Amino acid sequence: MNTHNPNDFRYRVSRPEDTQMRYERMPLAVRTLSSNTLFQGEHEIGIEHHGALYRLKITRQGKLILNK
Repeated sequence: MNTHNPNDFRYRVSRPEDTQMRYERMPLAVRTLSSNTLFQGEHEIGIEHHGALYRLKITRQGKLILNK
């Protein structure tokens, strides 16, 4: 499942020669992984981050929950 939303944008400010500011929509670059790749058939995985263990779970409704 690809979780990247193509409607996620950051705005970049540019100043053309007429000095009027413009805001251009730039796609947000996000490294995307499939939940199938992460979980590999399991319903819970552990993520170590700065010495702390986090648990990422798939709920019965198919949503993700992250607990410390």
